[in-house]
Amino acid sequence: MDQTFDFVAVGSGGGSMCAALALRAAGRSVLILEKSGLAGGTTAASGGVMWIPNNRYMKDAGVVDSLEAATAYLDAVVGERDDWPGASRARRCTYAEQAPKMIDFLADQGIRLRRIPSWPDYYDAPGASVPGRAVVSELFDINRLGEWAARLRPGFLPLPANLDEAMQLPLLKRSWTAKKVLAHIIGRTVADKLTGRQRRTAGQALQGQLLYASLKAGAEIRLDTAVRQLVVEEGRVTGVLVNQGQAEHRIAARLGVLIDAGGFARNQRLLDRYIPGTLAQWSSTIAEDTGDMIEEGLRIGAAVAQMSERIGMQIALPPGSADKLLQAGMQNDICKPHAIVVDQSGVRYANEASSHPEFSRRMLEHNRTAPAVPSWMVFDSQYLCTYMLAGTMPGTRKPPSWSQEKFLRQGDTLEKLAAQCGLEGARLRATIERFNRFVGSGRDEDFQRGDHPYDRWVGDPLHKPSNTLGAIDRGPFYAVQLYPGDVGTYGGLLTDTHARVLRPDGTVIAGLYATGTSTASVMGGVEVGPGGSIGPALTWGYLAARHAIAEGTQA
Repeated sequence: MDQTFDFVAVGSGGGSMCAALALRAAGRSVLILEKSGLAGGTTAASGGVMWIPNNRYMKDAGVVDSLEAATAYLDAVVGERDDWPGASRARRCTYAEQAPKMIDFLADQGIRLRRIPSWPDYYDAPGASVPGRAVVSELFDINRLGEWAARLRPGFLPLPANLDEAMQLPLLKRSWTAKKVLAHIIGRTVADKLTGRQRRTAGQALQGQLLYASLKAGAEIRLDTAVRQLVVEEGRVTGVLVNQGQAEHRIAARLGVLIDAGGFARNQRLLDRYIPGTLAQWSSTIAEDTGDMIEEGLRIGAAVAQMSERIGMQIALPPGSADKLLQAGMQNDICKPHAIVVDQSGVRYANEASSHPEFSRRMLEHNRTAPAVPSWMVFDSQYLCTYMLAGTMPGTRKPPSWSQEKFLRQGDTLEKLAAQCGLEGARLRATIERFNRFVGSGRDEDFQRGDHPYDRWVGDPLHKPSNTLGAIDRGPFYAVQLYPGDVGTYGGLLTDTHARVLRPDGTVIAGLYATGTSTASVMGGVEVGPGGSIGPALTWGYLAARHAIAEGTQA
């Protein structure tokens, strides 16, 4: 071996950083290897939300939760399925118990976190929390990273705005609360200009804090260093073989190797094999999310599971977005009043206000019996003038390319709109008239849209009497195509309650741990609430480190 560390983490996501902090707190040496030139992984580019039951921030706010309630909720929503071994009850219970302890550990390490005041769990089931279990980073000044600031992967929102504040901005023209929020954000922006700070939010803030703490603690981090192979000696993973520039190095890991290198959402070959009918260009993950280490795990005899599962996100593809990998997430668009989603025959098939993983799953399931990929989001002039659409502000002024390239279809009547979309006019009209009758009665009898707390939360709080039900009855009428995108895959290496990678016979591959979307998720094939992948990623990074430390101490 060219070098030796106590622990090596492959990938620079939150799980690796959390593991590094735990190892350094125990006085162990740790090396994080990142194949790209930027640290932070997909988490840095995401909302950075963690679903953490019974966490300290809920208690501080007087929000009631318990281990028993969280376990009951996971039991009800995820349940027991033979094809979801990563979501066994033992792993679910471990997560519910250990996730809040992981958060306590991060807080003790100086990581500043907070809860989103309101973000309901996604399912109306026993044990669900309506205030929500979402934990996020406080704003973080990335200038504190020094030269590493330029090496941190950029976030999606380069503003000093908390997520819950950013959620208010679409209401700007109609809400004084939103205007006050904007004033606060502008004030912070001006203050940052005057003081030289660069405060960031969401996933970039979370990963910025973890990177800063890891470097300060003495963890070594190497970018542009791809792991080519896991080194196996006498059945135990003892290190990695890496490519760094033109050189090849062997690096030993006394206590173990952690795989936290993302999923395979950007690998079309693996998608065709495990999730046929989906495209890599639909994913919102980073370009490096190609499943290299999942395949390397398979090479040395690891078990994989849940490879057909993904964290769906319905998307639109505005002109030019496919080339730039800038898909428009449409979760917050399709749930608003005066809009529905129909398949290619003009029929509704799901609750548009359900969570993005749930709606995308319904789209793919429906597509097996009726063409639904792509689907059509259909809305009227009330919607266009009131709500954001595919990242643009409310109003009829849209980029000229939208109409020129037929991204945004328009018709003075429903029949004319149907003709523009290749739909049957009479069927589309019947679908919308049926939906409008539900709006009039105040209840969606087909899919119960608006009945559940999450439905109402994700809708329009200023629209009465329903946050999400509104008639589609004012022309011109409009439509855009929707695709079943994703924010990551949910299948990968099968691990136990200590994050140890398993073989198909259930035995442990000594010295090998895994977390994040490199693993078969503890959520199975669903996302129970916001942050259903990032929370587990950090938790099992933390547990992997603790197990490795304990094993090393015993040795």
